Amino acid sequence: MDLFQPGTNASNFYFNSMKDHLVLGHKHIEKPHRHDFYAAVLFTKGEGVHEIDFQKYEVSSGSLFFLSPGQIHSWELSEDIDGYIFFCSQEYYEMHYVNQKLKNFPFFGSVAFPRKLQLQSDDLKKCIAQFEELGKEYHSQHLMKESYILSVMSQIFIHAARQFSKDYHHLASPASISYFKHYQHFENLLEQHFTTQKSMAYYASLLEISPKHLNRIAQTTVQKTATDVITERVILEAKRMLMYLDESLGEIAFRLGYEEYSYFVRVFRKNSGMTPTQFIKKYKA
Repeated sequence: MDLFQPGTNASNFYFNSMKDHLVLGHKHIEKPHRHDFYAAVLFTKGEGVHEIDFQKYEVSSGSLFFLSPGQIHSWELSEDIDGYIFFCSQEYYEMHYVNQKLKNFPFFGSVAFPRKLQLQSDDLKKCIAQFEELGKEYHSQHLMKESYILSVMSQIFIHAARQFSKDYHHLASPASISYFKHYQHFENLLEQHFTTQKSMAYYASLLEISPKHLNRIAQTTVQKTATDVITERVILEAKRMLMYLDESLGEIAFRLGYEEYSYFVRVFRKNSGMTPTQFIKKYKA
């Protein structure tokens, strides 16, 4: 579904109210699907469930969600749902903000963090005003339109990141901020190598720190061991592949670096509570 419309609106950027967006693509929304762009969704009315990468979140007024390229999502929403949604491509944002990568925002960059913020009264009013400003500019033909859109979008991301740090206050100290930067580096390396390298010692070596220290960084930042982070990333990819690749379970296991299919099944079941076959029946029925 091509929601970007170069020539009529700012290229590689899309904005809409939730009501109108659902009318445009309602059939595509309730079935799990994936996008290749970054998205933010603010709900101002109604309720429901939003599932992102097989994690379910409750939807209510003030629910603010962020999605990254490659993530799989679906939702079931009440008839009275309302709010706002916008998408942007990585190129659109980072071409203008060379030194600010979207993945540096915690809600975009880490698969270990939740993708939802629940905004309360004052923060919600401020966020609604920002989304409305973004929508107004999107439909305008003003001078330097794209620059203004990028500016307002950045304000939304920065305010959300600040709210995120309040909700996850264990990340607020100078030591924890340093740990978070190390953790981001770890996840960046993991993204490059997880299909071939699953050893905590391997990533510790690349980071030039001890495995014990890498474990401390992971536990401080996301309350998980480094080994758990590695395994969860591999199994998440397995789930995405099971949804979208027309390949045998053995081929998918091999793609992910498991030569023994039975071992892959054991790891998958331990991590997700079901076998790959049971997962397919649940999500592709």
